Amino acid sequence: MPANTAASVEQSAVRKISLRVVPFIALMFFINFLDRTAISFAGPNGLTRDLGLTAAQFGFAAGVFFVGYILLEIPSNLALHRFGARRWLARIMVTWGIIALLFTWVSSAEGLYALRFLLGVAEAGFFPGAILYLSLCVPQQHRSRILALFYIAQPLTTVLGAPFAGLLLQADGAFGLAGWRIMFFGVAVPAIVVGIIAWYYLVDKPADAKWLTPEEKAWLTRALENEERAKSNPQGAMVGSVLLNGRVWALALVYFGLVYGLYALAFFLPTIISGFEAQFGTKFGVLEKGLITAVPYLPAAFALYFWSQDASKRGVQWWHVGVPALVGALSIPVALTMGSPAMTIATITITACAIFSALPNFWAIPARFLSGAGAAAGIALINTVGNAAGFAAPFITGAVKDATGSYQISMLVVGGVMLVSAIVVYLVGRSAEPVALRAGTGA
Repeated sequence: MPANTAASVEQSAVRKISLRVVPFIALMFFINFLDRTAISFAGPNGLTRDLGLTAAQFGFAAGVFFVGYILLEIPSNLALHRFGARRWLARIMVTWGIIALLFTWVSSAEGLYALRFLLGVAEAGFFPGAILYLSLCVPQQHRSRILALFYIAQPLTTVLGAPFAGLLLQADGAFGLAGWRIMFFGVAVPAIVVGIIAWYYLVDKPADAKWLTPEEKAWLTRALENEERAKSNPQGAMVGSVLLNGRVWALALVYFGLVYGLYALAFFLPTIISGFEAQFGTKFGVLEKGLITAVPYLPAAFALYFWSQDASKRGVQWWHVGVPALVGALSIPVALTMGSPAMTIATITITACAIFSALPNFWAIPARFLSGAGAAAGIALINTVGNAAGFAAPFITGAVKDATGSYQISMLVVGGVMLVSAIVVYLVGRSAEPVALRAGTGA
């Protein structure tokens, strides 16, 4: 095939995947993140009062989700590799939608803990499965941009989801239900509907896509097969070796710090905003609080996109992850020392931009040296360790707040954990054997 023709086929194939697959997976991720963080909107809007929760109990309820999530993360991702992404991702989504629906009728702290645990069990494997699925759709040179387009759904979840949650919360009393119960119902139903659609819409691999031409299928299949052969680590496909691989565990530690910052922000930002009334003497309505919660995430979406564009052009370097982690580490403790709501939100916006700029570039790394079942296990392991921070961050943040009476010490802890991520990714990236920051790096 002439070079200009091959380039045209490559461009066309990647564009079709960007337009047909990525937005749908991003929509699934949007609903996923909204469902798991809906408790953050419910907490300061009646849930903690109605169920009699302390800050530590609320943090435990938010975090216990990740216990079930972690327990089944690797088995779920291996099942996806065996049964195919289309069936498995659709199954995950419908299951979590049904459990999310049950939050509408929760009546006790113990019931809330149980449902959050079961929601984690149901969602286990979705995020690493989505990352793996997208990694298997395009070759390495296009992966960072594809993952950035996918990951942009996460900050947009709050940009769009927070006002949406605010509107549902304002329906307090409708059908005899509190506003926070109506909100849980409203965010659960889309998961069931989209999960059913996913069964028929997704394909297991590019070669099965009817909307790709034979030339595009052939190019993608050949490019992905060549990439697999070019990986210098033949053990990258071996599950056992991956689970004992030092690089995988180093990446897991880096991801732990990023997730710690992400979920401390996601679960407690609405509560911090609700505290502005006592701290600064300001008063906001439910919808206003939702809009203020969304403020940091719109700039974060833009920062994520443009930072990832730079990473795509240069190739992912250690500083594409390390610099944002450092900025987040420094900014998040500073946020609560500001003297006004506007300055607090402005500083939190810097933190959000930093965290979301690091995340998609981080996920471009593992697929460079892992393959086959090893990729499924390695990505799941990294996500599992990282999501242990999903339990630790809200629980520790709430417990420290109960003990000290404010969130300032909690935010110092968040900054410290993110600083460790920045240091580790710097040390690994500058070492003689980098953690797959270049193509063809061995394990």
